Amino acid sequence: MISHTPQMICDNYMRSLLERCLSEDGGLYCDVTTNALGMDGVCGDFAINVRGAGVIACLDPIASALDIFGNVEMNQLHNDGAFVQDENIAILTGEVQSILVAERTILNILGHASGIATRAKLFVDAVSGTNCKVCDTRKTTPGLRLLDKYAVQCGGGTAHRMGLHDAALFKDNHLASFENLHEELKAAIASVKVDSALKFIEVEVDTIEQLETVMTLPVDIVLLDNMNTEQLTSAVSLRDASGTSVLLEASGGVSLETVRAIAETGVDRVSIGGLIHEATWIDVGLDAIDG
Repeated sequence: MISHTPQMICDNYMRSLLERCLSEDGGLYCDVTTNALGMDGVCGDFAINVRGAGVIACLDPIASALDIFGNVEMNQLHNDGAFVQDENIAILTGEVQSILVAERTILNILGHASGIATRAKLFVDAVSGTNCKVCDTRKTTPGLRLLDKYAVQCGGGTAHRMGLHDAALFKDNHLASFENLHEELKAAIASVKVDSALKFIEVEVDTIEQLETVMTLPVDIVLLDNMNTEQLTSAVSLRDASGTSVLLEASGGVSLETVRAIAETGVDRVSIGGLIHEATWIDVGLDAIDG
């Protein structure tokens, strides 16, 4: 199981997502195939199963909103964050017609989200024993950001900012027009600090010289962009010697092959867009239970 509880997807969000998916299929009563079978009122049991290995994500929020599909109930055999292999994860009970309408929507969401959770866990396991947190980014599936970020947490990862509204991140394109990095960034930081609800203030740098400047300012995190391990080690040493509490976040070119070495430099966080956009769906199926 995961070692922390992911921030739960709100019921309204999942209901809205399921309704959008239903709309893509034509609506609750538009399954011409199932309608042709004359199965009104017929009930049955179906098993949702994982074929292969993976970390479950989004089963919990789906279960809470399943009534969108009508007379269907779910008995969960596992919770989100569980690692499973070739086994049933839930039983659906109810009207067969409703279950068949819900089938592909449920399996699509579970396969997508569990693929992300599974990939996130690979990175989290790779840095095990270090103090480095594995974070996601805003490189998410269009329209599915909350779901994608929830899935990362199910795999043991850490949520970065949700959007442009909840944290300030000054990146290279924001700073490109600055003639005096220290003074102009100082003024910008003072402006955003008026919003006490911000989770953090972060600044991206790509040189040690920029890091030296930024560490003199009231920032919470410095993003070290595309630095090699030697540069990251130097950045950590500089931070430690300065006595500041600023967190250092490595980003850019991070893979399963490199993340351990990056974490061992002493950085506090590593942000990886590939947790989401490089994830592969896991195989989730639905089978009728005889009898």
